[in-house]
Amino acid sequence: MSHLVAGIGELTTHDPARGTLQEAAVVVEDGRVAWVGPERDAPAADRRIDLGGRAVVPGFVDSHAHLVFAGDRSAEFAARMAGERYDGGGIAATVGATRAATDDDLRAALATRVTEMRAQGTTTVEIKSGYGLTVAGEERALRLAGELTPETTFLGAHVVPSGTDRRAYVDLVIGPMLAACAPHARWIDVFCEPHSPHAFDGDEAAAVLTAGRAAGLELRVHGNQLGPGPGVALAVELGAASVDHCTHLTDVDVDALAGGDTVATLLPGVEFSTRSPYPDARRLLDAGVTVALATDCNPGTCYSSSMPLMIALAVREMGMTPDEALWAATAGAARALRRTDIGVITPGARADLTVLDAPSHRHLAYRPGVPIAQALELDPARIAAM
Repeated sequence: MSHLVAGIGELTTHDPARGTLQEAAVVVEDGRVAWVGPERDAPAADRRIDLGGRAVVPGFVDSHAHLVFAGDRSAEFAARMAGERYDGGGIAATVGATRAATDDDLRAALATRVTEMRAQGTTTVEIKSGYGLTVAGEERALRLAGELTPETTFLGAHVVPSGTDRRAYVDLVIGPMLAACAPHARWIDVFCEPHSPHAFDGDEAAAVLTAGRAAGLELRVHGNQLGPGPGVALAVELGAASVDHCTHLTDVDVDALAGGDTVATLLPGVEFSTRSPYPDARRLLDAGVTVALATDCNPGTCYSSSMPLMIALAVREMGMTPDEALWAATAGAARALRRTDIGVITPGARADLTVLDAPSHRHLAYRPGVPIAQALELDPARIAAM
Protein backbone atom coordinates (compact mmCIF):
# COMPACT_ATOMS: atom_id res chain seq x y z
CA MET A 1 0.00 0.00 0.00
CA SER A 2 1.20 3.51 -0.80
CA HIS A 3 0.64 6.47 1.54
CA LEU A 4 0.50 10.15 0.66
CA VAL A 5 1.59 12.16 3.70
CA ALA A 6 0.23 15.60 2.90
CA GLY A 7 -0.49 18.84 4.70
CA ILE A 8 3.16 19.24 5.75
CA GLY A 9 3.72 22.89 6.60
CA GLU A 10 7.52 22.58 6.71
CA LEU A 11 9.47 19.53 5.53
CA THR A 12 13.14 19.26 6.51
CA THR A 13 14.64 16.69 4.13
CA HIS A 14 18.41 17.01 4.71
CA ASP A 15 18.66 16.16 1.02
CA PRO A 16 20.95 18.83 -0.49
CA ALA A 17 18.94 18.71 -3.72
CA ARG A 18 15.68 19.53 -1.92
CA GLY A 19 16.54 21.34 1.31
CA THR A 20 13.58 22.51 3.36
CA LEU A 21 10.20 22.59 1.61
CA GLN A 22 7.01 24.45 2.48
CA GLU A 23 3.52 23.04 1.83
CA ALA A 24 5.08 19.69 1.02
CA ALA A 25 4.14 16.05 0.75
CA VAL A 26 5.83 12.66 0.87
CA VAL A 27 4.75 9.44 -0.80
CA VAL A 28 5.70 6.25 1.02
CA GLU A 29 5.56 2.77 -0.46
CA ASP A 30 6.70 -0.51 1.11
CA GLY A 31 8.40 1.31 3.96
CA ARG A 32 10.51 3.53 1.68
CA VAL A 33 10.20 7.11 0.48
CA ALA A 34 8.94 7.00 -3.10
CA TRP A 35 8.46 10.72 -3.81
CA VAL A 36 9.12 14.10 -2.13
CA GLY A 37 8.01 17.52 -3.27
CA PRO A 38 5.40 20.29 -3.22
CA GLU A 39 1.97 18.97 -2.30
CA ARG A 40 0.44 20.46 -5.45
CA ASP A 41 2.58 18.10 -7.54
CA ALA A 42 2.03 14.96 -5.45
CA PRO A 43 1.07 11.76 -7.28
CA ALA A 44 -1.93 9.68 -6.23
CA ALA A 45 -1.59 7.06 -3.49
CA ASP A 46 -3.77 4.42 -1.89
CA ARG A 47 -4.15 6.30 1.36
CA ARG A 48 -3.88 9.97 2.26
CA ILE A 49 -2.75 11.27 5.66
CA ASP A 50 -3.19 15.01 6.25
CA LEU A 51 -0.96 16.53 8.93
CA GLY A 52 -2.77 19.85 9.00
CA GLY A 53 0.25 22.11 8.54
CA ARG A 54 2.55 20.46 11.05
CA ALA A 55 6.29 20.20 10.46
CA VAL A 56 8.03 16.95 9.53
CA VAL A 57 11.71 16.09 10.05
CA PRO A 58 13.70 12.89 9.48
CA GLY A 59 13.29 10.41 12.31
CA PHE A 60 15.88 10.96 15.02
CA VAL A 61 18.85 8.60 14.99
CA ASP A 62 20.06 7.80 18.50
CA SER A 63 23.53 6.40 17.81
CA HIS A 64 24.60 5.84 21.44
CA ALA A 65 22.37 4.15 24.02
CA HIS A 66 22.70 1.57 26.81
CA LEU A 67 19.20 0.11 27.08
CA VAL A 68 19.69 -3.47 28.30
CA PHE A 69 19.80 -3.08 32.05
CA ALA A 70 17.94 -3.60 35.31
CA GLY A 71 18.00 -1.71 38.58
CA ASP A 72 17.78 1.91 39.68
CA ARG A 73 20.53 4.47 40.28
CA SER A 74 18.52 7.52 41.21
CA ALA A 75 20.33 7.71 44.57
CA GLU A 76 23.61 8.08 42.68
CA PHE A 77 22.10 10.93 40.67
CA ALA A 78 20.99 12.65 43.86
CA ALA A 79 24.49 12.26 45.31
CA ARG A 80 26.02 13.89 42.23
CA MET A 81 23.61 16.78 42.51
CA ALA A 82 24.88 17.18 46.08
CA GLY A 83 28.47 17.42 44.83
CA GLU A 84 29.79 13.86 44.50
CA ARG A 85 32.10 13.40 41.50
CA TYR A 86 31.37 10.86 38.76
CA ASP A 87 34.20 8.41 37.95
CA GLY A 88 32.40 5.49 36.32
CA GLY A 89 32.23 3.34 39.42
CA GLY A 90 28.44 3.21 39.62
CA ILE A 91 28.30 0.89 36.62
CA ALA A 92 28.98 -2.02 39.00
CA ALA A 93 25.56 -1.54 40.64
CA THR A 94 23.82 -1.91 37.29
CA VAL A 95 25.90 -4.97 36.46
CA GLY A 96 24.69 -6.72 39.60
CA ALA A 97 21.03 -5.92 38.98
CA THR A 98 21.25 -6.88 35.31
CA ARG A 99 22.87 -10.21 36.03
CA ALA A 100 20.06 -10.99 38.48
CA ALA A 101 17.28 -10.15 36.00
CA THR A 102 15.63 -12.77 33.82
CA ASP A 103 15.55 -12.62 30.02
CA ASP A 104 11.86 -11.75 30.18
CA ASP A 105 12.54 -8.93 32.66
CA LEU A 106 15.20 -7.42 30.41
CA ARG A 107 13.17 -7.93 27.24
CA ALA A 108 10.14 -6.15 28.71
CA ALA A 109 12.20 -3.23 30.00
CA LEU A 110 14.00 -2.92 26.67
CA ALA A 111 10.74 -2.87 24.73
CA THR A 112 9.35 -0.18 27.04
CA ARG A 113 12.41 2.02 26.52
CA VAL A 114 12.30 1.66 22.74
CA THR A 115 8.58 2.49 22.71
CA GLU A 116 9.36 5.56 24.81
CA MET A 117 11.95 6.63 22.24
CA ARG A 118 9.56 6.27 19.30
CA ALA A 119 6.99 8.35 21.17
CA GLN A 120 9.58 11.16 21.12
CA GLY A 121 10.49 10.83 17.45
CA THR A 122 13.40 8.39 17.45
CA THR A 123 13.23 5.84 14.64
CA THR A 124 16.72 4.29 14.79
CA VAL A 125 18.64 3.37 17.93
CA GLU A 126 22.00 1.79 18.58
CA ILE A 127 22.03 -0.45 21.68
CA LYS A 128 25.17 -1.48 23.56
CA SER A 129 25.86 -4.37 25.86
CA GLY A 130 28.15 -3.68 28.81
CA TYR A 131 26.13 -4.53 31.92
CA GLY A 132 26.83 -8.26 31.90
CA LEU A 133 30.64 -8.33 31.83
CA THR A 134 30.64 -12.12 31.60
CA VAL A 135 30.60 -14.18 28.43
CA ALA A 136 27.00 -15.28 28.98
CA GLY A 137 25.84 -11.87 30.20
CA GLU A 138 27.23 -9.95 27.25
CA GLU A 139 25.96 -12.48 24.72
CA ARG A 140 22.50 -12.30 26.31
CA ALA A 141 22.38 -8.50 26.15
CA LEU A 142 23.29 -8.44 22.47
CA ARG A 143 20.85 -11.19 21.61
CA LEU A 144 18.01 -9.27 23.26
CA ALA A 145 19.06 -5.96 21.69
CA GLY A 146 19.14 -7.63 18.29
CA GLU A 147 15.43 -8.37 18.57
CA LEU A 148 14.79 -4.61 18.23
CA THR A 149 17.64 -3.11 16.22
CA PRO A 150 20.39 -4.15 13.80
CA GLU A 151 22.67 -1.55 15.42
CA THR A 152 24.06 -3.67 18.25
CA THR A 153 27.38 -2.91 19.91
CA PHE A 154 29.56 -5.24 21.98
CA LEU A 155 30.81 -3.25 24.98
CA GLY A 156 32.38 -5.93 27.12
CA ALA A 157 35.13 -3.35 27.68
CA HIS A 158 32.80 -1.06 29.61
CA VAL A 159 34.64 -1.30 32.93
CA VAL A 160 36.90 -3.81 34.63
CA PRO A 161 34.70 -5.72 37.12
CA SER A 162 35.57 -5.12 40.74
CA GLY A 163 38.14 -7.56 42.11
CA THR A 164 39.17 -8.74 38.62
CA ASP A 165 42.73 -8.69 37.32
CA ARG A 166 42.89 -6.12 34.51
CA ARG A 167 45.06 -8.17 32.15
CA ALA A 168 42.95 -11.26 32.67
CA TYR A 169 39.77 -9.32 31.97
CA VAL A 170 41.10 -7.78 28.75
CA ASP A 171 42.14 -11.28 27.66
CA LEU A 172 38.60 -12.48 28.39
CA VAL A 173 37.06 -9.62 26.39
CA ILE A 174 39.22 -10.17 23.31
CA GLY A 175 39.03 -13.96 23.59
CA PRO A 176 36.00 -16.04 24.66
CA MET A 177 33.70 -13.05 25.19
CA LEU A 178 34.35 -11.62 21.73
CA ALA A 179 33.92 -15.03 20.13
CA ALA A 180 30.50 -15.45 21.78
CA CYS A 181 29.32 -11.90 21.10
CA ALA A 182 30.56 -11.17 17.58
CA PRO A 183 27.74 -13.13 15.88
CA HIS A 184 25.20 -10.86 17.61
CA ALA A 185 26.92 -7.50 17.08
CA ARG A 186 27.68 -5.08 14.29
CA TRP A 187 30.01 -2.90 16.37
CA ILE A 188 32.62 -3.10 19.12
CA ASP A 189 33.19 -0.27 21.60
CA VAL A 190 35.51 0.46 24.52
CA PHE A 191 35.45 2.97 27.38
CA CYS A 192 38.90 4.50 26.86
CA GLU A 193 39.30 6.77 29.85
CA PRO A 194 42.58 6.98 31.79
CA HIS A 195 40.92 9.38 34.25
CA SER A 196 38.73 6.57 35.58
CA PRO A 197 40.26 3.67 37.54
CA HIS A 198 37.46 1.47 36.24
CA ALA A 199 37.92 2.09 32.50
CA PHE A 200 40.64 1.21 29.97
CA ASP A 201 43.86 2.96 28.98
CA GLY A 202 45.01 3.54 25.43
CA ASP A 203 46.93 0.28 25.05
CA GLU A 204 44.09 -1.79 26.47
CA ALA A 205 41.56 -0.01 24.26
CA ALA A 206 43.71 -0.56 21.18
CA ALA A 207 43.91 -4.28 21.93
CA VAL A 208 40.12 -4.51 22.26
CA LEU A 209 39.41 -2.59 19.07
CA THR A 210 42.02 -4.42 17.02
CA ALA A 211 40.63 -7.78 18.12
CA GLY A 212 37.10 -6.67 17.34
CA ARG A 213 38.04 -5.54 13.86
CA ALA A 214 39.76 -8.88 13.23
CA ALA A 215 36.48 -10.57 14.23
CA GLY A 216 34.60 -8.55 11.59
CA LEU A 217 33.12 -5.84 13.82
CA GLU A 218 33.16 -2.13 13.06
CA LEU A 219 34.61 0.26 15.61
CA ARG A 220 33.24 2.84 18.05
CA VAL A 221 34.98 4.50 21.01
CA HIS A 222 33.95 6.14 24.29
CA GLY A 223 36.64 8.80 24.58
CA ASN A 224 37.75 12.02 26.25
CA GLN A 225 34.79 12.18 28.64
CA LEU A 226 36.44 12.90 31.98
CA GLY A 227 39.59 14.56 30.71
CA PRO A 228 42.04 14.67 27.81
CA GLY A 229 43.19 11.23 26.74
CA PRO A 230 44.06 8.92 23.87
CA GLY A 231 40.48 8.05 22.85
CA VAL A 232 40.08 10.50 19.98
CA ALA A 233 43.52 9.84 18.49
CA LEU A 234 42.97 6.09 18.73
CA ALA A 235 39.54 6.30 17.10
CA VAL A 236 40.84 8.34 14.18
CA GLU A 237 43.95 6.19 13.76
CA LEU A 238 41.92 2.97 13.59
CA GLY A 239 39.16 4.47 11.43
CA ALA A 240 36.36 4.17 13.98
CA ALA A 241 32.95 5.34 12.81
CA SER A 242 32.58 7.57 15.85
CA VAL A 243 34.21 8.69 19.05
CA ASP A 244 31.61 9.57 21.64
CA HIS A 245 31.60 12.16 24.45
CA CYS A 246 34.49 14.37 23.22
CA THR A 247 34.07 16.61 26.25
CA HIS A 248 37.77 17.37 26.71
CA LEU A 249 39.64 17.92 23.45
CA THR A 250 43.07 19.32 22.66
CA ASP A 251 43.80 21.21 19.46
CA VAL A 252 45.52 18.07 18.20
CA ASP A 253 42.31 16.07 18.82
CA VAL A 254 40.22 18.59 16.89
CA ASP A 255 42.67 18.61 13.99
CA ALA A 256 42.66 14.81 13.90
CA LEU A 257 38.87 14.69 13.75
CA ALA A 258 38.77 17.36 11.06
CA GLY A 259 41.26 15.43 8.96
CA GLY A 260 39.56 12.04 9.26
CA ASP A 261 36.20 10.39 8.76
CA THR A 262 35.43 9.68 12.43
CA VAL A 263 32.27 11.42 13.65
CA ALA A 264 32.36 13.27 16.96
CA THR A 265 29.20 12.16 18.79
CA LEU A 266 28.26 14.55 21.57
CA LEU A 267 26.08 13.46 24.50
CA PRO A 268 24.89 16.62 26.27
CA GLY A 269 22.47 14.73 28.50
CA VAL A 270 25.49 13.32 30.33
CA GLU A 271 26.83 16.76 31.15
CA PHE A 272 23.33 17.83 32.22
CA SER A 273 23.05 14.80 34.51
CA THR A 274 26.56 14.98 35.98
CA ARG A 275 27.04 18.76 36.22
CA SER A 276 30.11 18.48 34.00
CA PRO A 277 31.36 20.95 31.38
CA TYR A 278 29.58 20.65 28.05
CA PRO A 279 31.51 19.79 24.88
CA ASP A 280 32.29 22.76 22.62
CA ALA A 281 30.31 21.86 19.52
CA ARG A 282 30.97 25.25 17.94
CA ARG A 283 34.72 24.61 18.02
CA LEU A 284 34.24 21.27 16.26
CA LEU A 285 31.84 22.58 13.63
CA ASP A 286 34.03 25.56 12.81
CA ALA A 287 36.95 23.16 12.30
CA GLY A 288 34.93 21.10 9.81
CA VAL A 289 34.31 18.09 12.05
CA THR A 290 31.18 15.99 11.46
CA VAL A 291 29.12 16.17 14.67
CA ALA A 292 26.33 13.87 15.83
CA LEU A 293 24.04 14.07 18.84
CA ALA A 294 22.79 11.10 20.86
CA THR A 295 21.22 10.50 24.26
CA ASP A 296 23.62 8.01 25.90
CA CYS A 297 20.44 6.79 27.60
CA ASN A 298 21.67 4.73 30.55
CA PRO A 299 20.76 4.25 34.22
CA GLY A 300 23.71 6.12 35.68
CA THR A 301 24.77 9.27 33.85
CA CYS A 302 21.80 10.12 31.62
CA TYR A 303 18.52 8.34 32.12
CA SER A 304 16.85 10.28 29.32
CA SER A 305 15.62 8.85 26.04
CA SER A 306 14.70 12.26 24.61
CA MET A 307 16.48 13.35 21.45
CA PRO A 308 14.51 16.63 21.47
CA LEU A 309 16.09 17.38 24.86
CA MET A 310 19.54 16.72 23.40
CA ILE A 311 18.79 19.15 20.58
CA ALA A 312 17.67 21.82 23.05
CA LEU A 313 20.79 21.34 25.20
CA ALA A 314 23.05 21.48 22.14
CA VAL A 315 21.54 24.80 21.12
CA ARG A 316 21.43 26.29 24.62
CA GLU A 317 24.74 25.01 26.00
CA MET A 318 27.02 23.95 23.14
CA GLY A 319 26.88 26.74 20.58
CA MET A 320 24.85 24.97 17.88
CA THR A 321 22.10 26.56 15.82
CA PRO A 322 18.70 24.82 15.68
CA ASP A 323 19.48 23.74 12.10
CA GLU A 324 22.86 22.30 13.08
CA ALA A 325 21.48 20.47 16.09
CA LEU A 326 18.67 18.85 14.09
CA TRP A 327 21.14 17.77 11.38
CA ALA A 328 23.43 16.28 14.04
CA ALA A 329 20.51 14.35 15.57
CA THR A 330 19.50 12.88 12.22
CA ALA A 331 21.89 12.96 9.25
CA GLY A 332 24.99 13.38 11.44
CA ALA A 333 24.03 10.48 13.68
CA ALA A 334 23.31 8.38 10.58
CA ARG A 335 26.92 9.00 9.53
CA ALA A 336 28.02 7.84 12.98
CA LEU A 337 26.32 4.55 12.13
CA ARG A 338 27.63 4.60 8.54
CA ARG A 339 24.10 4.57 7.22
CA THR A 340 22.82 6.43 4.15
CA ASP A 341 19.22 5.17 4.29
CA ILE A 342 18.22 7.07 7.45
CA GLY A 343 18.49 10.64 8.73
CA VAL A 344 17.26 12.01 5.40
CA ILE A 345 13.92 12.19 3.59
CA THR A 346 14.63 11.40 -0.04
CA PRO A 347 13.47 8.76 -2.53
CA GLY A 348 14.90 5.36 -1.64
CA ALA A 349 15.51 6.19 2.02
CA ARG A 350 13.65 4.46 4.83
CA ALA A 351 10.32 6.16 5.46
CA ASP A 352 11.29 7.35 8.94
CA LEU A 353 9.24 10.50 9.45
CA THR A 354 8.91 12.40 12.70
CA VAL A 355 5.96 14.76 13.03
CA LEU A 356 6.17 17.89 15.16
CA ASP A 357 3.14 19.44 16.77
CA ALA A 358 4.58 22.75 15.67
CA PRO A 359 4.99 24.79 12.49
CA SER A 360 8.80 24.56 12.35
CA HIS A 361 11.71 22.37 13.44
CA ARG A 362 13.00 25.35 15.43
CA HIS A 363 10.39 24.50 18.08
CA LEU A 364 12.48 21.47 19.10
CA ALA A 365 14.92 23.84 20.82
CA TYR A 366 12.39 26.62 21.38
CA ARG A 367 10.05 24.45 23.50
CA PRO A 368 12.31 22.20 25.60
CA GLY A 369 10.56 19.56 27.63
CA VAL A 370 7.32 19.79 25.65
CA PRO A 371 6.37 16.51 23.89
CA ILE A 372 5.90 17.88 20.37
CA ALA A 373 7.75 15.14 18.43
CA GLN A 374 6.48 11.67 17.57
CA ALA A 375 7.45 9.07 14.98
CA LEU A 376 4.78 8.72 12.31
CA GLU A 377 3.33 5.21 12.34
CA LEU A 378 1.99 4.55 8.84
CA ASP A 379 1.09 0.97 9.71
CA PRO A 380 -0.15 0.62 13.32
CA ALA A 381 0.27 -3.16 13.12
CA ARG A 382 3.93 -2.88 12.24
CA ILE A 383 6.52 -3.29 14.97
CA ALA A 384 9.39 -1.30 13.51
CA ALA A 385 12.97 -2.48 13.85
CA MET A 386 14.92 0.50 15.08
